[in-house]
Amino acid sequence: MRLILTAAALAAVPLASLAQDDPVTQAIEARHGFYQMLAINMGTLSGMAKGELAYDEAAASRAAANIEALTQYDLPSLFVEGSSSAEAQDSAAKPDIWSNPEDFRTKFAGLGEAATGASDAVKGGAGEVGAVVQKLGGACKACHDNYREKS
Repeated sequence: MRLILTAAALAAVPLASLAQDDPVTQAIEARHGFYQMLAINMGTLSGMAKGELAYDEAAASRAAANIEALTQYDLPSLFVEGSSSAEAQDSAAKPDIWSNPEDFRTKFAGLGEAATGASDAVKGGAGEVGAVVQKLGGACKACHDNYREKS
């Protein structure tokens, strides 16, 4: 029995490394990481805007700066062929991304525009944070409405 378990475990090792070599899996995992970082920083800002977190100018500015930095990354390049929700199990990306890539890129660029200057715009109080969150949230929604499967 021990020999069978050992053989099964050894047989699974190459499968794990294959998943890491799969460009579709890598792209989806990278997108998940990007969105997780975006969500953490948006959570900080929205928490302050809603009064769920105490306003902290340094923390708000840092979260907004992180979002600004994230939007400089070429996220659309991670939407590789074969990684739509119709083709990949872990994906929420609608196939419409691939049929309208220019609009998708434009929507992501809109997030970058909304994030520009956000680290300074959040200074001065929770009310300032609320305006930034609305602007960023609108840019997120513009893309999600057309290109993200509802979960």
